[in-house]
Amino acid sequence: MKSDVRPRRPKAAIRVWCLPLLCLVLSACGGGDGASISPLAMAPPATAGDGVVVPVPPTAPAVVPPSLEGIEYLDIAGLSEKMAQGATSRDMATYLLARIDALDKKGPAVNAVIELNPDAMAIADQLDAERAAGQSRGPLHGIPVFLKDNIDTGDRMQTTAGSLALVGKPALQDAFVAKKLREAGALILGKTNLSELAGFRSPLLPNGWSGRGGQTLNAHVLDGEPCGSSAGSAVAVAAGFVPIAIGTETDGSILCPAAMNGIVGLRPTLGLASRTGIIPIASTQDTPGPMARTVRDAALLLSAMAATDPKDAATADAQAHAVDFTKFLSLDGLKGKRIGYSSGLHAAADFYPDFMPALDTLRRLGATVVPVESPSEFEVDEWTLLGYYFGRELNAYLATRVGLPVKTIEELQAFNKTVPLFPDGTPYSQRWIDMAVELLVPSTVPYEQMAREQKARVAGEFDRVLSSNGLDALVSPGRSGAMAGYPGITVPMGIDSSGMPVAIYFVGTRWSEPTLLSIAYGFEQATKARRNPQFRKNAPVP
Repeated sequence: MKSDVRPRRPKAAIRVWCLPLLCLVLSACGGGDGASISPLAMAPPATAGDGVVVPVPPTAPAVVPPSLEGIEYLDIAGLSEKMAQGATSRDMATYLLARIDALDKKGPAVNAVIELNPDAMAIADQLDAERAAGQSRGPLHGIPVFLKDNIDTGDRMQTTAGSLALVGKPALQDAFVAKKLREAGALILGKTNLSELAGFRSPLLPNGWSGRGGQTLNAHVLDGEPCGSSAGSAVAVAAGFVPIAIGTETDGSILCPAAMNGIVGLRPTLGLASRTGIIPIASTQDTPGPMARTVRDAALLLSAMAATDPKDAATADAQAHAVDFTKFLSLDGLKGKRIGYSSGLHAAADFYPDFMPALDTLRRLGATVVPVESPSEFEVDEWTLLGYYFGRELNAYLATRVGLPVKTIEELQAFNKTVPLFPDGTPYSQRWIDMAVELLVPSTVPYEQMAREQKARVAGEFDRVLSSNGLDALVSPGRSGAMAGYPGITVPMGIDSSGMPVAIYFVGTRWSEPTLLSIAYGFEQATKARRNPQFRKNAPVP
């Protein structure tokens, strides 16, 4: 669930409220044990000849309902209105599957989808029958959704986190969040590609690449940065394959691909949504979250996901905060709000040319915007702490699965030395897996205590800045707060001169989703800045 981000401009950036991990990755991607690899130069995923199961490319449905032309960019309310007028969930799924067939592996070939649900039409028929009988499960009834391929589904689909080593017998049961979505009536149309193992295989591999799924491309500029690790979920939503998708984040993996693909991404408070049945990196920071084209749809999806799960202790207080989040959305969401931004951004205005005008928009909409000191997130080596948890928690997850080629991270490490391979026979890098295996050895270093102390320090830093300045939220062009377990939301604010989306980011204290959604909605509705992708082949030089 990590975000492996490369800079899109050649000039150096001033780091303000960006991830501690981000700065490590910016340097790691350009050096270390080898040069970074161009996404378009990656070898294709393994085929059946390698002795592994490969998903069959989707085929176009025979009939596409003409009455549904244009639904690809409708929001949940618009799709629900279509169903109220007589369209069925089957009709919508048929139309969207035809679009996926035309654009995902053909045409621009964005490669966002790793697998389609073979039971999608049967489920759609069941949901249509319920609707016809007057039995609606709620606003998500019959609405297509994609899940990231690290989220278990107890059906015929694989759950692999993009790793060929995890292709085998499907999971025995749904992840908790998948179960909640089914209960809400959502139609799980399939699963999306991702940075392999949610970005925790190696910093030397491109964002959005996995051995099983290949390379996902940015929906707006095909040779642009898709970002990771929830690249497939972001691109699928941006490209009009589905209105909503689930991503996962450890530190930036929802927010970065959402921003880079011009959609809304929301990282919930750690503990608002369950991680049970999700291939982990570290329970200290992992969380699933909504990805959508609108703030309202993100709020609807969060409302369906949020709940206490007895199997995930972190969610013990979730039920007290699990509400209908759409009730907090208001056109006046910014009125009276007090929002802080880093005073250092004045010096970085040339690197973030869209950010200062966005602050003027916040002021125009009634917010008081003040420069403040940046919360410090420079603490312990985040990579090492995540690696410590990754090996242990991946082993615990693998113990819940049967019929896979590997049963432990050590076996995964050995598998990766043979598949996939570059054309010259050398294996792809797995630096973080190697580190995690090394950290399985008993040590006198108190890693768990260090992680707890780090979280407390970072959370204290955010709360100090928020409280001492009387702030409702912080705003920046970057992403922060993951180590504290705090919520954040990114909202589109336009397209830059290269054709790439730009975004604004709001972060708040624990359980502040209502405030953040209100702020984000007010900004979104006033600016209407999101743009549908043009699938451009080359980014012009700025």
